[in-house]
Amino acid sequence: MKLLLVVAAALVDADGRVLIAQRPEGKQLAGLWEFPGGKLNEGERPEIALIRELKEELGIDVAETCLAPLTFASHAYPEFHLLMPLYICRRWHGQVASRENQALKWVRPHNLRDYPMPPADAPLIPALIDLLG
Repeated sequence: MKLLLVVAAALVDADGRVLIAQRPEGKQLAGLWEFPGGKLNEGERPEIALIRELKEELGIDVAETCLAPLTFASHAYPEFHLLMPLYICRRWHGQVASRENQALKWVRPHNLRDYPMPPADAPLIPALIDLLG
């Protein structure tokens, strides 16, 4: 089975809310909510991939020193096994904006379960609740 490495961020604003993005129509798992991030390019380190993805998806600049590993997901899909480290980020430059036609929402950690998520994202929620309340 193919191993797919993707990376995600829990962006946390000054009010302790976490950003989630809704997968747009036409993409696999469309309509589900997820933490921003994406696939690594060949030879790319996870932190560099996440910085690139956050710039592409949300238009923000993140310094590598502002990314702290929090937890990870390991989930077997029928076609591949996904491994996804989740980083927490509290500081970035620029205004968060949708650049790929995805809906964005700032959500309190204890309300994240109210949003349907891909199977790999949902298990990340308890770590955010433990950390942020």
